[in-house]
Amino acid sequence: MPSEKGIVHVVDDDEALRESLAFLLRTANIEVRTYASAVAFLDALPDARASCVITDVRMPGMSGIELLRRLQELKIAMPVIVITGHGDVPLAVEAMKIGALDFLEKPFDDEVLLTSVRSALMRQDGDTKRHTERAEIESKLAALSNRERDVLGGLVAGRANKQIAYDLGISPRTVEIYRANLMNKMQAGSLSDLVRMALIVGMVGSE
Repeated sequence: MPSEKGIVHVVDDDEALRESLAFLLRTANIEVRTYASAVAFLDALPDARASCVITDVRMPGMSGIELLRRLQELKIAMPVIVITGHGDVPLAVEAMKIGALDFLEKPFDDEVLLTSVRSALMRQDGDTKRHTERAEIESKLAALSNRERDVLGGLVAGRANKQIAYDLGISPRTVEIYRANLMNKMQAGSLSDLVRMALIVGMVGSE
């Protein structure tokens, strides 16, 4: 594989995870820089060109969410991938609403992370691609039933299946069926894909 262009900035207070990610990325021929905190990263404030950030959503001091907001305030258009622990999907959805490119739940597959990173590094070239993608997503959305759209709205708002079932007056099992159907119709490989597609077309949860 040829050397990847761009730099990945890993921001995590967990040294073991930080070094593990750095090793994985370097093994894939991707340049990496690591930071023990969001503040350390902002102090270094690297060039945003051809680079992306991987950050844990929960960190002492400045969280991943706060880092995202700070990058926006500074008008730094650097793609951000957030890492979440089990049960942090609502936080991850919030991160995507304020600009994160993707989220990965621990434990994540190495190849899934590398695919997400490569997508982030190529993002700067993707304006035309994104216009096409939006049209494709809108076409898929048009094929959803009203109930599937309701379930999608709940998922984008970060709600669990049980809460969506309660809100819609249906059983959790029925929600699972609608969720599977809409994942199939939207050709989404993961909840992250689904949230990303919904956000691209402006279908953002109201909460």
